[in-house]
Amino acid sequence: MKLLELIGRALLRLLEELGRFFQMLGSAASWLIRPPYDVAELFRQMVRVGVDSIPVVFLTTLFTGMVLALQTFNGFKRFHAESLVGSVVALSLTRELAPVLTALMVTGRVGSAMAAELGTMRVTEQIDALTALGTEPVQYLVVPRVTASVLMLPLLVILGDFVGMYGGYLVAVQLLGANPITYIENSFQYLEISDVTSGIIKAAVFGLIFSLLACVRGYYTEGGAEGVGRATTRAVVSGSLSVLFADFFLTKLLF
Repeated sequence: MKLLELIGRALLRLLEELGRFFQMLGSAASWLIRPPYDVAELFRQMVRVGVDSIPVVFLTTLFTGMVLALQTFNGFKRFHAESLVGSVVALSLTRELAPVLTALMVTGRVGSAMAAELGTMRVTEQIDALTALGTEPVQYLVVPRVTASVLMLPLLVILGDFVGMYGGYLVAVQLLGANPITYIENSFQYLEISDVTSGIIKAAVFGLIFSLLACVRGYYTEGGAEGVGRATTRAVVSGSLSVLFADFFLTKLLF
């Protein structure tokens, strides 16, 4: 009976979290198209999500491309297929690695900040004050953050694609002695527009998921400063796991 009770409580918590997520999604979608539009806040959030995340995305995708080229070159060398290293790096980055790794890095960096900000506003009753002043908290706090994440994550992924390919080129050509012309030609020989667009679509969905989860965790924070810490941790964990979970179904759907 104890085991069944634990399972039941866990299931109820899961259903409650799903309900909050879709309720917030519906509210954000409805307030997105209704005036007034806070363009200044939207651009501020776009800078925080996009521009400020460029260094971590740059380093992550650069070294991912370098490691991928190094491992692939050494493996393909066993059966004399070194010329295909560029294709493997390009396809792996555009289809899978750049969207997923970018989303995970931005979730850790930006998602935690979103949850902490909204959680602090909740426990200090600033959100209640907004409601008392006639301002809709979802429109003022959630919509700019979610919109900025959906818009900026695809741009970060495009940057990650080019940086990762360049990292692979550096390792394969400069370090391992591959033919530069052959490497570049093979990098784009099997790469199609659908490979790039699928990664961009994934990035937009990931941006929606992690930002909305972070806002939900912060918006419903309870328990003072300790609750803010819990909400921040849960935002990062649930956001990262949701990105990986959604990635499987998006890959199945897009390919």
